[in-house]
Amino acid sequence: MSLGRIVMAFAGFMVLLSLVLTYWVSPHFVWLTVFVGVNQIQSAFTGFCPAAIAFKWLGAKPGPAF
Repeated sequence: MSLGRIVMAFAGFMVLLSLVLTYWVSPHFVWLTVFVGVNQIQSAFTGFCPAAIAFKWLGAKPGPAF
């Protein structure tokens, strides 16, 4: 799996996790969803993605997106 697909899957997982935590634990976990969304928007404009850096460091092979 390429780095771009890993980052997109991770972002989707984090959104779903934050929604589950918001429902069952605390409404304040909705801020995790906001953080992920804002990070995706800034990544689209700047090309800088902390998750991509972390996954690249862990050995994911780069793809066309990052």
